[in-house]
Amino acid sequence: MFILLSVTVVAYIADIGAWQFVEQHRHAYFDKMQVWDYTGLSYAKYNARDADKEVLGCVVENKVLLSSLLSRVQETDLLKKIYPSRLNSMSILPNSSSSEVDSTLSMTALFTHGRLAKLELEDGNGLYAKLVVGADGGKSRVRELAGFRTTGWNYSQNAIICTVEHDVENHCAWQRFLPSGPLALLPIGDKFSNIVWTMSPKESSEFKSITEDNFLKAVNRALDYGYGPHPTPSILGSSDLFSWLKGGISKSANDCFEIPPKVIKLASERMAFPLSLRHANDYVSKRVALIGDAAHTVHPLAGQGVNLGFGDASTLSSVISEGIAVGADIGEVSLLKKYEADRKPANVMMMAVLDGFQKAYSVDFGPLNILRAAAFHGAHHISPLKKSIISYASGEMRLPLFA
Repeated sequence: MFILLSVTVVAYIADIGAWQFVEQHRHAYFDKMQVWDYTGLSYAKYNARDADKEVLGCVVENKVLLSSLLSRVQETDLLKKIYPSRLNSMSILPNSSSSEVDSTLSMTALFTHGRLAKLELEDGNGLYAKLVVGADGGKSRVRELAGFRTTGWNYSQNAIICTVEHDVENHCAWQRFLPSGPLALLPIGDKFSNIVWTMSPKESSEFKSITEDNFLKAVNRALDYGYGPHPTPSILGSSDLFSWLKGGISKSANDCFEIPPKVIKLASERMAFPLSLRHANDYVSKRVALIGDAAHTVHPLAGQGVNLGFGDASTLSSVISEGIAVGADIGEVSLLKKYEADRKPANVMMMAVLDGFQKAYSVDFGPLNILRAAAFHGAHHISPLKKSIISYASGEMRLPLFA
């Protein structure tokens, strides 16, 4: 499985010293992106140069990213121990009513006084910690044991993911919105790309089991003339309509609609997984903090899930560092709430935007199609808007409400 990293996340991974390990394996930067839908009414195209950047992002294999982060942990001089075992139980006691706990007390005594969390693993090992970070995914065991409640729903959609091969190199991220859901084609280096195709559970079952030949034909059809025509000059008329906006209009031959490269071969097995939206009502409690998919899962249509997770990790590490600097207890809710106050509004807003996109493109209705075309038109032609969209997607700016 491959994931799309924003330039801000790439910079963060480099800052913590893990990107050097990613670079030893297959990864692919991309400098342009094209988004359109099946109606053929309009499209949007983004180039890195539109925001004075060299690249828009990088696509990396999930297992490469995980092993790179682990390699970075292992090469540090920090005291560490890795327990490859499932978490069986977790106990967190409230603070003792006593004024101060003697630092010479045993781990058990500290736990009894509410200064530590106690974790028991399936292999029989027991651990004590000032802070437990639940970074264990959408089915988080930490979240479950700590009693965090969640809000959300399952989409009636599955995503098929696989790797495909072209006869030419691909340096563009492509996404077409189809009646059943978006189809994304993401470059992963050389002549290979990764596909994330959202569709109904019934369709996913069919596309997972059909022959390779028929699957490739279906992909190429979906990326070309299938379901509807190529976008033509906007029905909204001349882009001069928007010339009064500051920054003028983006005009370039390179902004013309392009057809994605043909897929000629399947380079991996096809996998399917159900899609859902889930959000923890709280991110923190005493001695526990949730980050990434343990705190929130989103629709993959913009590839933002992992980027939100790294945003959580960055903010939480900063809060912990600040707490240590002033001698605070890093497991206290009052400190951890600073992390939640920073990340929760930003994550909720991004989740709402992605869910809105999912719903807006799930309906084929004339007036709504025209509104979508207008949105594409503005995102493609208005330079300030285009730069802002790129900045939001790259993680350099937050949505205006939280800037």
